[in-house]
Amino acid sequence: MARIHPSDWRALEVTGAAAREIETLALLETALPEELLVLHGVHWTRLQSGFALVGEVDFVILGPDGRVLLVEQKSGLLEETPEGLVKRYGGGRVKHVGHQVDRMIDALRLRIASSLRLEGVKIDYLLYCPDYTVHERASAGLPEERIIDLPRRDSLPRRIREAFGGPARPDIARRLHEFFAGELELVPDTATLVGRADALVTRLSGGLATWARRLEFSPFRLRITATAGSGKTQLALALLGDAAREGRSARYVCYNRPLADHVARVAVPGAVAGTFHQWCERSLRERGTTPDFSRPDAFAALEQGFAALAPQEPLLDELIVDEGQDFEAAWVAPLLRRVRPGGRVWWLEDPMQQLYVREGPPLEGWVRLRDETNYRTPRRILEAVNRWLVPAGGGQAPVVAGSPFEGEEIEILEYEDAAGLVERTRRAITLALQSRFRRQDIAVVTFAGRERSRILPFDSLGPHRLRSFQGRYDILGEPEFGEGEILAETVYRFKGQSAPCVVLTEVDFEVLDERARRKLFTGMTRASLKLVLVVSRRALALLG
Repeated sequence: MARIHPSDWRALEVTGAAAREIETLALLETALPEELLVLHGVHWTRLQSGFALVGEVDFVILGPDGRVLLVEQKSGLLEETPEGLVKRYGGGRVKHVGHQVDRMIDALRLRIASSLRLEGVKIDYLLYCPDYTVHERASAGLPEERIIDLPRRDSLPRRIREAFGGPARPDIARRLHEFFAGELELVPDTATLVGRADALVTRLSGGLATWARRLEFSPFRLRITATAGSGKTQLALALLGDAAREGRSARYVCYNRPLADHVARVAVPGAVAGTFHQWCERSLRERGTTPDFSRPDAFAALEQGFAALAPQEPLLDELIVDEGQDFEAAWVAPLLRRVRPGGRVWWLEDPMQQLYVREGPPLEGWVRLRDETNYRTPRRILEAVNRWLVPAGGGQAPVVAGSPFEGEEIEILEYEDAAGLVERTRRAITLALQSRFRRQDIAVVTFAGRERSRILPFDSLGPHRLRSFQGRYDILGEPEFGEGEILAETVYRFKGQSAPCVVLTEVDFEVLDERARRKLFTGMTRASLKLVLVVSRRALALLG
C-alpha cells in the first residue's frame, strides 16, 4: 500500500468534487506500492507577494528515484473546443485544462529550483478524467499518452507505477518530501456543521494555533486582534488542551451563547467554557443570590453583582477571552481579579465582527498581536468581502486570503418583497443541494435579528425542513431546536461558527453603514466552501 500524506484523510467529511478526489485517494492507497508517497491537496506560494496561489494540483506522487508525478483530476463533464479541453464552473467561469497544467508545472519547477536549489528534477503529469470520454484526443491540448479518461480509468495505478523505476536517489527524494510536506502545516479546525463537533482539517500555514503559543513574556497579557477564519477558536481549544495536559486551571469565556456551547462540546473533557453572563449568574448563585431576570436591568445587575464579589480560590492559571470586541470595559477588572499572579490572559477579538454598539476595553499596556489572514473562507468570497466591505482609505486593512481553495463564485438571488424573499431562500437551499451538499452541511443564516426575521418562523421552506432555535432551553440548559434537517440561525447567534455551505438571507439595508458592513462581513465569512446570498434589490444596488 502506498503512503499517504496527510495520513488522517479518512477522518475528513467532504462533499461535492472533493468526495471524488477522496475516492481516488483510496484507490491510490491500495493499488500503489509502499515506496511511493502520495500527497494530496498540495499548494505552493510566492513569498514576495504574500499568499498568492500560483498553482494547485490534486495529487503529487513522489518516488525513491527523486521523480515528481502530478495527477490533476477533472471530475464531471468537460468540453472539447478548438483550444483544447475546458472545464466550466459556476458563474460562467472557464478553465483551459492544458493551460492550467502548463502553468502548474512551470510554477512548481521554479519553486523547487528557488527553494531547494535543485536543478533537473523530472516532473511529469497525468490528467485523470474519471467521468468523461475524450473523443478527439489528438486535439485535446495535451499529449494523448497523458490523458486517462473514462474508458481507461482502471489503468491509472498502472500508469503511475510506470512513471517511476529509475535508480534510487534517497537524498533528493528526502528533500522533495520535506519540501512538499512543509507546504501542508496541519492543525485541527473544529468548525461546527449544524451543531455537530466533527474534527475537520484545514491548512493554517503559520496559524495562531501554532506560533502564538510559543510567545513568552511577563506579565502575560496578550491581545490578539485577528480576522474571521484566522484560527482564534482553534487557538482557544489548543490552550484548553494544553492546560488540561499540564494540570493547570483554565477557563474560556465569550459573549455569544451558541459559541460558548460549541466550544464546550468540542473542547477537551472537563474544560470550563461559557459566556460572561453565565459566569456571573453561576457565581452569584453559588453565593446564595438568585438573579431576577424579570427586571429590565437584569443583566446589568448580574454584571454589578459579579464585580462586587470577592474572587473564590483557587484562582485561574489561564483565562481565555473570546469575542473580546463585544465585551464592556467594566467587565475587564473583575475578570482579571480571578487570575492568579503570574497567570496568563489571552484576549481574542475581531473589530469587524463587533455587532453591538459599545465601547471596547482599552487594554492599555497589553502586548498586541495582529493577523489579517483568513484561512477558512475561499478566496472568491474574500474578494467580494474586500471589494464591498473594506473601503480604500477607511482604516480597515483588507482581509488576506490564506485558504488554498479558490471556491465557487458567490451565487446571488435578488428579492423585492416578502413573498420573493421566501421563494428565493427556498431556491438558494435547492441550489446548495444541487451542488451536492448534504442538508446537515447547509446553514441558513439570516441578516435580520430573530424578532424581525421573516424566515425563522417557518418550519419548512417548500420541501426543506428548517431546524431553528426555539428561544428556550431544556432543564439541562441546552438550547432547544426545531426538528428540521437544515440549520437556520441569525448572524448574531452563528457568529464564531461556520458551515461548508451558507445561505445568507434577508440581506437588506437602506445604507451600507459600518453596522451593515460588520453584519455582512460576519455572515459572509461563515462559509468554508460555498456562499449563496439572498439580497434585496436596494441592498444589492448599494453593493454594486
